[in-house]
Amino acid sequence: MDKTKKFPDSPLSKDEWGQLDETIVEMARRQLVGRRFIDIYGPLGEGIQTITNDIYDESRFGNLSLRGESLELSKPSKRVSLTIPILYKDFMLYWRDRAQARTLGMPIDLSAAANAAAGCALMEDDLIFNGAEEFDLPGLMNVKGRLTHIKSDWMESGNAFGDVVEARNKLLKMGHSGPYALIVSPELYSLLHRVHKGTNVLEIDHIRNLVTEGVFQSPVIKGSSGVLVATGRHNLDLAIAEDFDSAFLGDEQMNSVLRVYECIVLRVKRPSAICTLESMEE
Repeated sequence: MDKTKKFPDSPLSKDEWGQLDETIVEMARRQLVGRRFIDIYGPLGEGIQTITNDIYDESRFGNLSLRGESLELSKPSKRVSLTIPILYKDFMLYWRDRAQARTLGMPIDLSAAANAAAGCALMEDDLIFNGAEEFDLPGLMNVKGRLTHIKSDWMESGNAFGDVVEARNKLLKMGHSGPYALIVSPELYSLLHRVHKGTNVLEIDHIRNLVTEGVFQSPVIKGSSGVLVATGRHNLDLAIAEDFDSAFLGDEQMNSVLRVYECIVLRVKRPSAICTLESMEE
């Protein structure tokens, strides 16, 4: 899209818009955690404000017969409508900085845009993991119907691996055979990088043998908690109406105000594919 046509009053040239959007996308890719293991649905179009979500309370076997004359439908237990909110962060490009860059033949310093993109990416992960109460949107850490496991003290070698095994077993009993992704708080992530007792291997390496979709950390997960997820679009996906983009909002005292934004929502279809690792005191 030619942003100079969409925003004719913008002071940026076509090439400068290209550099801006490239900076935003590059920063978002570095920061985002949820998209590393969640399937994407979309983009649907920036005007889409709601989307339906079919919820399956449990996994069922398929049917077994000689001729297959009876129907065995995979049916959701309920269907809900989810609001797709706008996630955004604004920033300013100062006219003197633009003028200096053009005078000297230098690229414009887009650090402000990169910071705005990082803030927007952090908001996306917060929505994925913690939800948004004001929109009645659940996250992975608090969705109703999820499984829970009270973890032990990860300061003791081997306990982290044992807890992941137990959480995985709970998911398996519900019919979720994986693959799995593990996401924990920075506090717990640091404890995984110790030699597993009785071996010469880091505990996180043993866990990665079970959790083949990856072991990640996210600052939006607080305290000593984490979550094990059976991945796949049949369990959950990220519905995107509008992916990361930029917009020109106008000039204020000769300086240009711009916005980084996206429109997304998490759809949890099978809450039982999620097992949170929680502390007794939490």
